Amino acid sequence: MAARPRFTSRATVLVLVLCSLVAILAYPTRQFISQRSEITAQRARADHAREQVEQLRREKARWQDPEYVKAQARTRLHYAMPGETPYIAVDPAAQDPVKSSQGAPPPAQGPAAGTVKAARPWYASVWDSVDAAAAPPPPTAPAQPDPSSPPAPVPAGDSPSHDH
Repeated sequence: MAARPRFTSRATVLVLVLCSLVAILAYPTRQFISQRSEITAQRARADHAREQVEQLRREKARWQDPEYVKAQARTRLHYAMPGETPYIAVDPAAQDPVKSSQGAPPPAQGPAAGTVKAARPWYASVWDSVDAAAAPPPPTAPAQPDPSSPPAPVPAGDSPSHDH
């Protein structure tokens, strides 16, 4: 009996067809998978944008309420109604440099640090910036010539005149 070849021509053709199908379908499959992940990311972004729009709509509706506007003007701009006496409570420990240097915790970092600045009215910081812009720059000392360097040459026409 004759020995059968390990791979017949049919098996070889079948393997070639399968390999070519895998090669042909690999790129579209990869594109399909990447597009599906892009679609998912875009949907997540769209949902986030919808949430932001809803939040902004709610905030806009709050600003339509005159009582809310009054409350914001009182807290943010330190406004007071006619006849009221506004008071601003200042923490003495925050302004005492002696106490802060003697073992007190360092100033807060992050969102809580902005609350100390917010206690000042906005117009005070504007006025401070105007004052700083109007102030003349500090005088600078004239540069001293280096004693080891030779004196600067005097141009020929600019020699000092000696009137005797």
